[in-house]
Amino acid sequence: MSLLTQAKHFIRRVQSSQPTLASYSPRALGAFAITALLVVLFIGHTVLSGPRGWWGHGGYDRPLSVEERVLASEHLYQGMVRDRLRFINDLGGVENVDPWPKGTGWRAEYTLWDFFLPSFECPRMTERIGKMGDGGKNVCDMERIARKPSVVLYSLGISTDSSFEAAVLERAPGAEVFGYDYSVNSFGPQIANSPLLQPRAHFHKWAIGARDAHGPQDDPDKPVYTIETLMRLNGHTFIDILKVDIEESEFEVLAGICSHYLALGRPLPFGQLQVEIHAWSSTQSFGDFLAWWELLERAGLRAFRTEPNLVYVNLIGAKPNLAEYSFINIRGHHEIISSS
Repeated sequence: MSLLTQAKHFIRRVQSSQPTLASYSPRALGAFAITALLVVLFIGHTVLSGPRGWWGHGGYDRPLSVEERVLASEHLYQGMVRDRLRFINDLGGVENVDPWPKGTGWRAEYTLWDFFLPSFECPRMTERIGKMGDGGKNVCDMERIARKPSVVLYSLGISTDSSFEAAVLERAPGAEVFGYDYSVNSFGPQIANSPLLQPRAHFHKWAIGARDAHGPQDDPDKPVYTIETLMRLNGHTFIDILKVDIEESEFEVLAGICSHYLALGRPLPFGQLQVEIHAWSSTQSFGDFLAWWELLERAGLRAFRTEPNLVYVNLIGAKPNLAEYSFINIRGHHEIISSS
């Protein structure tokens, strides 16, 4: 008998010795079915609602809530903060860090912006709003903002371009923009020339500062208002998007509002911040900038996007000391950081 024939006979004997379903009693089959169903339900429940890492290797066994995404992102962000401190120490401490080093070697292989990475993640989608190049901004969860029945956008610093503000108004039918700039007389042409957008755009030829200066004793050509005063005048308690482009005054203005709310023990009154940072002052040291940035962090602001503004590099060969940053406010309770 060949080996193949022997193998076939062996398989037939094994098959004939296996019991069939008919050989089991109905009670045994029912018990088996119930046991199998319970096992499936147990595994499904554990996968869908079990703790992090049920499958091992530190992974996630279910979709994360927005709150959990924020916590996970904060964990990564704090790792970046520790890396920043190590890098500063490697360079000899805060007082020895040159924001714009020259020369060769690893001590010159960085710029100011390398210490302040946007290591936080928007827990939903990030979208760039406005024109390409100088003017557009990165916004967290624009889709959800666009669906809100009421959206408040404050634009501090207008100049001649309102493409960002116009894009937000177009995307969000319930949005209104409140613009302030003492150096111009109106919004840019994207709004000024649009009869559809103008009713939802409110402009004042006012300056923004850390202290109010708009009384009879102050300069009538340059009235200065704080963000808190503007919100009170407008009847607002919360700003969905705060855009700031005020030519270096962002340091004083943002330090003022962050210090104010930290002293009150309250979260900042806005969901996200889009700011152009002008680090062009020759008197501002790395330590000055670091202290300002850390104040923003203590107030709950986390950078989630950045892009360089190289306009003056192209025009006059200046240092790359302008950068756009987008921040999420991780304190309080608002749509960006909440599942509700």
